[in-house]
Amino acid sequence: MNIKEVVNALERFAPLPLQEGFDNAGLQVGLTETQEVSGALLCLDVTEKVVDEAVAKGCNLIVSHHPLLFHALKKITGKDDVQRAVVKAIKHDITVVSMHTNMDNALGGVNYKIAEKMGLLEPRFFGPEKTVGDVQGASGVMGELKEPMTANDFLAMVKQRFGVDCIQANELLLRPVKKVAICGGAGAFLLSDAIAEGADAFVTGEMHYHEYFGHEQQIQIAVIGHYQSEQYTSELFKEIIERECPGVNCYLTEVNTNPIVYV
Repeated sequence: MNIKEVVNALERFAPLPLQEGFDNAGLQVGLTETQEVSGALLCLDVTEKVVDEAVAKGCNLIVSHHPLLFHALKKITGKDDVQRAVVKAIKHDITVVSMHTNMDNALGGVNYKIAEKMGLLEPRFFGPEKTVGDVQGASGVMGELKEPMTANDFLAMVKQRFGVDCIQANELLLRPVKKVAICGGAGAFLLSDAIAEGADAFVTGEMHYHEYFGHEQQIQIAVIGHYQSEQYTSELFKEIIERECPGVNCYLTEVNTNPIVYV
């Protein structure tokens, strides 16, 4: 099976036109048409260490969530980690493909995986939807807990499921948490939509300070960290590839690429 077939399988699940206008999902480095896939390394971020891991595992394909080339490169001199990762990938004939906001917005995508980890029932899109051909997508997902929980118990559950050292939350909600809205990564733009749809809690990866104000006893905000909210995306890639491309060896990265250190 060649790399193009794997890429096609990922893009059938999350078509590139679903990505946001600011994004740069899709092929980042390398060739897809003729190369046979020797193995796929799946990750959240592509760093030089991740490329080293791909080389060590004999993988000539890296599938990441965050694009390696998010900003244009005017020169490649090896002065930073992105440039070194590009150079090393080219040197070792490794193709890098990123499935970013198209995978966030896809049915069954990143936010559905987050909902699955929390055990939410009947997850569905919320917020502004977009349609590409016959494919619908949206940036948020909402579902319900099996049983109502106190805000304190809900936050403890989220903390445990996502291995979070610290959750940033607003004032603890005094009513039970049942309906939960989700947006992995930087999802503050969906807070008002979550409130409008009657969510008891909103879980996302990051928010600005002033965005916490004014929602006391309106909704339970739970900000768990960008990396933590999207860390299971690699599992989603693995499920897609193993289902659609049987026989392709898939590896979840062993490199923790979270740049934030908690002290």
